Amino acid sequence: MLYRRIAKPVFFKMSPETAHHVVIGGLKYAGALPGGAATLRGMYGVKETEDLAVDLFGLHFPNPIGLAAGLDKNAEAVAGFSSIGFGFMEVGTVTPVGQPGNDRPRLFRLPPDEALVNRMGFNNLGAESMAERLAALKHRPVPVAVNIGKNKTTPNEDAHKDYEKCISALYPYADFFVVNISSPNTPDLRKLQHGSELKSLLEAVRAEMGVQAAKSGEAKSVLVKIAPDVSDEELEYMTDAIAASGVDGIIATNTTISRAGLTHRNASETGGLSGKPLRDRSTEVIGRVYRQTEGKLPIIGSGGIFTSRDAYDKIKAGASLIEIYTALIYEGPEVNRALHAGLRELLRKDGFRHITEAVGADHR
Repeated sequence: MLYRRIAKPVFFKMSPETAHHVVIGGLKYAGALPGGAATLRGMYGVKETEDLAVDLFGLHFPNPIGLAAGLDKNAEAVAGFSSIGFGFMEVGTVTPVGQPGNDRPRLFRLPPDEALVNRMGFNNLGAESMAERLAALKHRPVPVAVNIGKNKTTPNEDAHKDYEKCISALYPYADFFVVNISSPNTPDLRKLQHGSELKSLLEAVRAEMGVQAAKSGEAKSVLVKIAPDVSDEELEYMTDAIAASGVDGIIATNTTISRAGLTHRNASETGGLSGKPLRDRSTEVIGRVYRQTEGKLPIIGSGGIFTSRDAYDKIKAGASLIEIYTALIYEGPEVNRALHAGLRELLRKDGFRHITEAVGADHR
């Protein structure tokens, strides 16, 4: 209740991007202070329980609730975010060369719809800067995924080079990678999800992952993040191509360009929509991917998760892990404890002893 009664009203008087920077700065500072991370864990941390701990991609996730990419774009507050109940987190999206992103304003709240619209445009400090920050981390309590993208000025025919550069620069410091080809805010990026461009890109990504694994002696996983705004035919092709490429999983889904059912005036702003309006479509995509791959390709579910029921619906549809972003803005860090406790109760009600038993339950 501390967030809802005190912090949220203050943050919501600020511009969304200003509030974003205040949160990142606060968590960065708190995580760096002696005893700061422990204080955050005491206030908002989630105790690991056997029924929700997940082993996947050769990694241990203390719980299945992760932080989606886009909040900690430059890996500035990993220690802080890792201490407020997340079982893993994504940093980025990062590009090979730092770039300012799109013009401001570029982030908008839609309070009645419990949604956000962003057209940030992969604003970040670049792969080398992120590598320095991750290298300086003394302790990493949860897995950290690096979400990678291409620079705005890089043509699609050369996009694979940008993804290769990010992997090369950040391979020693990422626990796993996420290939972002589904943001609506970089021109033509979503075209990389289709046809020969998708196959060629994933071949290049897999090859570079292999090169780096050989150098380091440590194999790491790479996932692909897909958009919700695709036809059934397009989704089927994308899923087949991703599965055939040998990548290790899919994140479903990124933000949407749909504006169906929205009431707030900011619905007219261009960009990707996140939050509750995305919930049902992202769950539908998860289910389709799970059925098509017969549950053999792990899925991380993302989009519109505010309650434990939202999370559980994605797990039963086929997600092994889930991610939140917008719920953290509207509900605050207390949301992780609520999700964790609620998931445990839902598992018990359905007679499941472990979360893995519930994955894909809707299809059995």
